[in-house]
Amino acid sequence: MRLTLSNRLMILLMFSVVISISGCTSNNTRIPLSSTPVTYPTDHWQHATPQDMGLNTTKVDAAMAKLDDICNDLGNSRAVLIYKGKVVWEGSDAQSVTHIWSCTKSYMSTCLGLLWDDGKCTPQTLLADVLPEFKEKYPDVTLEHLATFTSGFANIKGQPFTPARPMYPVGTAMHYSGQSDVLALALSHIAGQSLDSLFKARIGDPIGMDRDQYRWKDFGPIDGITINGGSGFTSTGLEMNAYQMARFGWLYANDGKWQGKQLISKRYIDYATTPRVPSDMPPHKDGAWYTVLPGCYGLNWWINGIEHTGQRKWPSAPARTFAAQGNLNNICIIIPQWEMVLVRMGGDKVISINEYDKVLKLLGEARQ
Repeated sequence: MRLTLSNRLMILLMFSVVISISGCTSNNTRIPLSSTPVTYPTDHWQHATPQDMGLNTTKVDAAMAKLDDICNDLGNSRAVLIYKGKVVWEGSDAQSVTHIWSCTKSYMSTCLGLLWDDGKCTPQTLLADVLPEFKEKYPDVTLEHLATFTSGFANIKGQPFTPARPMYPVGTAMHYSGQSDVLALALSHIAGQSLDSLFKARIGDPIGMDRDQYRWKDFGPIDGITINGGSGFTSTGLEMNAYQMARFGWLYANDGKWQGKQLISKRYIDYATTPRVPSDMPPHKDGAWYTVLPGCYGLNWWINGIEHTGQRKWPSAPARTFAAQGNLNNICIIIPQWEMVLVRMGGDKVISINEYDKVLKLLGEARQ
């Protein structure tokens, strides 16, 4: 039987589709395809073995063992690993509620994003336009300057909201400090409500964060609004367990979407998780620990950017990797390209955040 040209083309097209579906290349080398869909937790997280999710179990176990090795007293006991929306590894004490220190800053930053989405402010909004009492000493400071620690802000000792003489001209240096509480104050005034209530209604409740397992402490009311802390100090910051933190991380891993609903804009997430402090920005104090931040800090988010040394912070992970990070080994590392979130809740000692690259290297290998 003679085949017409159109029949020949149809046969070739069908053959190409079969090859594509089977995951084969022209040399018959099989390409692993994952058919596991992305899911979201409801009242509780779904659990799966690494093998069930197409991960290499040996590599996942090695990664979590390395996490235990690089950390201190608590090891990996308060850690969870999320892959495609399911818990594929959890520590023995992952339910324990603990203070998250400066991870609080990323939750506050989320409130900035919500208010930006609402058209109530932008990162370039002047602090003095929100709080006129700061105009005399800080006329040019923006919300972004506060979120990147480049404002030069100083306060009267023991009075976190009383401005003192600037430490340096705005935008000329970086000083990791309690100025995040001033940002929290400004955002609360813009919102007309506490950051806790804003976050709970727009993010916490929709993603199923358990109110019994997280709490945002505060300074009390100021001008009729309860002011939650932005810096993450123990008296005014956030506390929660690893599963609540993981929900927050999973929202960001999915560009602000949850069950098909956009809770916070991708515009904000892309902006906030892109380096906003140049790698050549000098620290306010020579030799300060935060010399590791220029080139790797967004709007209160740690970024897998290029440090002042010229090296990427976590070379084993995609450039589009970022983290909420706090004192005493509290961290939520979000890797959208891998559809993965790693949470390690702390409370023990301090390690170099670069050490987590050893864990990320093994997790990357687990996906191959």
